Amino acid sequence: MFGLDTGLTILLIASILAALFFEFINGFHDTANAVATVIYTKSLKPRTAVIWSGIWNFLGVYLGGLAVAMAIMNLLPLEILVDQNIYHNLAMIFALILTAIFWNLGTWYLGIPCSSSHTLLGSIFGVGIAFMFINADGNVALNWKKVIDAGLSLLISPLIGFGLSMLLMALFKKVVKKKKFFDEPEKEKTPPFWIRGWLVLTCTSVSYFHGSNDGQKGVGLIMIILISLAPAFFALDNSKSISNMYGNVQAVTIYTDKVNVNSLKPEEQASFLKIKQDIKDINSVIEESEAKDEIAPSKRFEARKDIILITKSYEKILSSHKDSESLGLKKDEFARLKNNLKEMKSFTEFAPWWVILLVSISLGLGTMIGWKRIVVTIGEKIGKSHLSYAQGASAEMVAASTIGMSSLLGLPVSTTHVLSSGVAGTMVSQGGLKNLQAKTVKNILIAWVVTIPVTVVLSCGIFLGLYYLMG
Repeated sequence: MFGLDTGLTILLIASILAALFFEFINGFHDTANAVATVIYTKSLKPRTAVIWSGIWNFLGVYLGGLAVAMAIMNLLPLEILVDQNIYHNLAMIFALILTAIFWNLGTWYLGIPCSSSHTLLGSIFGVGIAFMFINADGNVALNWKKVIDAGLSLLISPLIGFGLSMLLMALFKKVVKKKKFFDEPEKEKTPPFWIRGWLVLTCTSVSYFHGSNDGQKGVGLIMIILISLAPAFFALDNSKSISNMYGNVQAVTIYTDKVNVNSLKPEEQASFLKIKQDIKDINSVIEESEAKDEIAPSKRFEARKDIILITKSYEKILSSHKDSESLGLKKDEFARLKNNLKEMKSFTEFAPWWVILLVSISLGLGTMIGWKRIVVTIGEKIGKSHLSYAQGASAEMVAASTIGMSSLLGLPVSTTHVLSSGVAGTMVSQGGLKNLQAKTVKNILIAWVVTIPVTVVLSCGIFLGLYYLMG
């Protein structure tokens, strides 16, 4: 399978199944994010709610794009993905997956709304840091810009959820005149039709955007596995024409030769020289192939590395040179250069349809199981008063919009923490800080603060242990 021997094929399949199991756990761990309000308010029966949420999680993964998946992949140092030792790659994969699964299962069992995003990102940081220790010459580093972006999005998004939910509750109190909207759900009695419709709509939105963000993390994880273990097949998008890549590389070569090097800063000049060398290298790889529409399997990883280095280096230069004149290019040449770079990038930023489908199914099925523990925490244990219809709608509207915007920007966020903090914000809007249950909030905050450090240490330790054991 994919040119691997029997042993490595078994390990590849086991790795993919483990990644799908992580996404399955992600589904039932995060079900409460979408279905807590509709179940708790009797808007939908539990079975109907989780099946409905599962369907929209599925659609979110399948239709939600790949921006978050690529952001997850870009967190790892490039060098770890071009390590030709297959056993080092296996050490990385199992460190990522085992850490994520252990922590997710543990917090789910305790009923703590922990973030699958924090868990996976902490695992990736741990592996990246361990790889830096092994390569202590300073040539290997985490993509710190991506790390900082991801870290800030995880840190800030719960604060946004808390603040916006308070504001939305205040708006509801001024605009909505029907007092029923602010009442606690009545036992064994469904709410009025208009309230049910609103809550089902917010449940649907959170489910879809949860799939488009959290589901994409599973896609990114499986692509890391495929690129690490079967680079000959997955280093480049085989559905795209290599002759098209060659044409884009040639165009970038022409525009690169026209750039006025003297207009660049000293550090940009050094980067620019590296770009020219990488362009030369990828041209050689393509031209040495027997046919222009096919790159030899042994050379595809090399071509991938060159494309990533060229596009990333150019992105840094272009970010500080917004106009064509500062680079010595005409406006149309500047625009075409950016377009050619985008086209080149599409050869490395992709996911096969079957990967997206498998992750969609895993997340959708997981959403249909294990909802009860965390739904109770969300509905009854964050605040001293029970969740009202208005509070549920406010928290889920804020969660859906925050997660949706983050997916568009390619930023991983914690669905769990955005919604939990949103519920906390609505509780404070109703009765001040004294309306929060200190023990539950404390447990959620501890999980929020501790998850990344614990998973960093755990994945770092597992990776180093397996690295030296299998190396």
